[in-house]
Amino acid sequence: MVVNPDLFVRGLVIGFAVAFALGPIGLLVIRRTVDGGWARGFISGTGVATADSVYAGIAAFGLTAATEILVGIGRPLAIAGGAILVVMAARSLRASYARPAAEAPRETGRADGTVSAYATMVGLTLMNPATILSFAALFASIGAGTGGPEGAFLVVAGVFIGSVAWWAILTGAVTGLRARFTPGIVRGFNVVSAVAIGAFGMIAIALGIAGR
Repeated sequence: MVVNPDLFVRGLVIGFAVAFALGPIGLLVIRRTVDGGWARGFISGTGVATADSVYAGIAAFGLTAATEILVGIGRPLAIAGGAILVVMAARSLRASYARPAAEAPRETGRADGTVSAYATMVGLTLMNPATILSFAALFASIGAGTGGPEGAFLVVAGVFIGSVAWWAILTGAVTGLRARFTPGIVRGFNVVSAVAIGAFGMIAIALGIAGR
């Protein structure tokens, strides 16, 4: 079977577009970039890209049973993910007010916490199994299932690289702006982002309880 190389490009576009949609995960990546520097932000974004690729793979390779199981437990996962977001937001608020306003977070250049940053973003992103349905619909529109396993692999690889590209651009831009921020602006951003993340978490909990 001849594999259409355009599938990789289409997957690239889909991965970039899905990552581009700013939600609580995007806010978390931005906040980590502001607070911990480019490396911490980028590795967090790579965690999101990894989780997106897992769900893209399930959709692209037509693993129907896995899709049904994950979507079936979507409610408890949404509630758990929302609760984690609320806890993270509360801790962020506490840290923001505990730190003196004149003390801005600084990038140390060390790899401390990068494994944790990566793992938490993978876990949080995987707590939204409905993402599989989004990928399935997008893949159907580009004919991802017509290239066999090789075509599916190309699409998933494109999704991952497209997503990583977006996070590299976003965290790079935030890092450039971060150098111009005063400590007061950093604190203000951290407070606002923490409140927004907490609100997203409470909405996720409410929707999960309501079964939506």
